[in-house]
Amino acid sequence: MRGANQSSVSEFLLLGLSRRPQQQQLLFMLFLSMYLATVLGNLLILLAISMDSRLHIPMYFFLSNLSFVDICFSSTIVPKMLANHMLGSQTISFSACLTQMYFVFMFVDIDNFLLAVMAYDRFVAVCHPLHYSAKMTHQLCALLVTGSWVIAILNVLLHTLLMARLSFCADNTIPHFFCDVTPLLKLSCSDTRINQMMILTEGALIMITPFICILVSYILITCTVLRVPSTKGRWKAFSTCGSHLAVVSLFYGTIIGVYFNPLSSHSSEKDTTATVMYTVVTPMLNPFIYSLRNRDMIRALGKVVGRKIFSVQ
Repeated sequence: MRGANQSSVSEFLLLGLSRRPQQQQLLFMLFLSMYLATVLGNLLILLAISMDSRLHIPMYFFLSNLSFVDICFSSTIVPKMLANHMLGSQTISFSACLTQMYFVFMFVDIDNFLLAVMAYDRFVAVCHPLHYSAKMTHQLCALLVTGSWVIAILNVLLHTLLMARLSFCADNTIPHFFCDVTPLLKLSCSDTRINQMMILTEGALIMITPFICILVSYILITCTVLRVPSTKGRWKAFSTCGSHLAVVSLFYGTIIGVYFNPLSSHSSEKDTTATVMYTVVTPMLNPFIYSLRNRDMIRALGKVVGRKIFSVQ
């Protein structure tokens, strides 16, 4: 009976972060600044790593992949939101909405795996320094990155196909700034229990397993660092680990809070605020957390910036 009264939805309306004109102007400038900082910061990381042969080691190989993914991640969401504001349009077609959702969560999954891979790399470097070169071979590094991409692509394809089978009725308003899973499920006229079950089971497994690997890696790193006789050396290691764990906690905490709770417990305001943290803030912070605290990276970045200034003159 319910399906007989359905009208097919061909496009959605993205309401964005605010409906007040003054707040919209402020948010536009804020998100534009954050997006430019994200792209510039991660591009500098990629340039520095590619141009400095001393950085051609596993740690920076993973970091360069993380920077590339963060650029793509932010570029999937923020430019569309900024363009909608400038054009005064809030519409996005059904196919474009699913495409955006696919790429957003593909890059989320890859970020998720790369954070775990980087934690494992640090574990081997700190806990087994004499065997680091033998364990972290070029073949293993390439396999870990390739595997991250393949698993992410297949995982998100499953959820996108499950979303594509749903029907959407007259209500096409999404109280969000991009096509997110939760608001789309709330708009659907179909039975979404399979989608929710897959998110809470298979999706949770994909996200939580790397998170557990990260925690175990840092616990083992901490145990090893506590045995270091130098107080200065221990403080330096803990400071670096603390920064990494802060970003990891921000990334995973917001994702788990938004997606791994029952649909009935969600509110659009809280979900929107939380998604801003992992979609916009975390990619912007990663270059600072993972690179600018590193002397080798600072030296390489100085060479890149120096060359650019010299070439302009």
